[in-house]
Amino acid sequence: MKLNCVVVDDSSIQRAIIAKLVNNHPGLHLVGDFSNAIEAKSCISLNNIDLIFLDIEMPVINGFDFLDGLKSKPQIIFITSKAEYALKAFDYDATDYLQKPIAVDRFNASAKRAIDMHILKKEVKEEEGEHIFIKSNLKKLKIFTAKIKWIEAFGDYVRVVTEDDSNLVLSTMKSFENDLSKEKFIRVHKSYIINIDKVERFNSKFAEIGITKIPLSRNKKEDLVRALSTSS
Repeated sequence: MKLNCVVVDDSSIQRAIIAKLVNNHPGLHLVGDFSNAIEAKSCISLNNIDLIFLDIEMPVINGFDFLDGLKSKPQIIFITSKAEYALKAFDYDATDYLQKPIAVDRFNASAKRAIDMHILKKEVKEEEGEHIFIKSNLKKLKIFTAKIKWIEAFGDYVRVVTEDDSNLVLSTMKSFENDLSKEKFIRVHKSYIINIDKVERFNSKFAEIGITKIPLSRNKKEDLVRALSTSS
């Protein structure tokens, strides 16, 4: 197992040094290195990134502002020449904070910490089952995604229907679409996201989950057929 990494640093020399350290580490895989946050954000949106080596002082968008703009945050190892940002860095739940110049031993220790944390999170996730948290009626609820049957737009709210109950959440369909596994959930209509494991039958107009008929948009049947064929 290797962690997919990106390096973000506006200094070409420092970026090359960190990229070399990543490439020389057996537990890390370098997906890309970037001189600015905009290019890095585009890469992260298109790839499954586990770890970012991130400089803090960069022009236009600094490291903290960059993280504020990410919807889903990988592990972060901050890299900077100054110690003064350390406290704020850990407010961002940083895995580690490396000061330049970076010694190989110190880098390897930081990488080991990230790998160990990744393994631990994976083990906990497998033990508990994949889940999300939703806020409904002023309560924070833990919902196991395997139990979700479908998600339905409901005015300014979204209705999450599970095997056990249903809850209204002040959210958007797009937000749920981003948070759920694209292998198991598919948006079949502007108002519906369904768990493909719960589909019992379908035709050109509806997908049936139990006694409920979920409408299919005109161009979504092929997407559903494709998703069902690749689902295990």
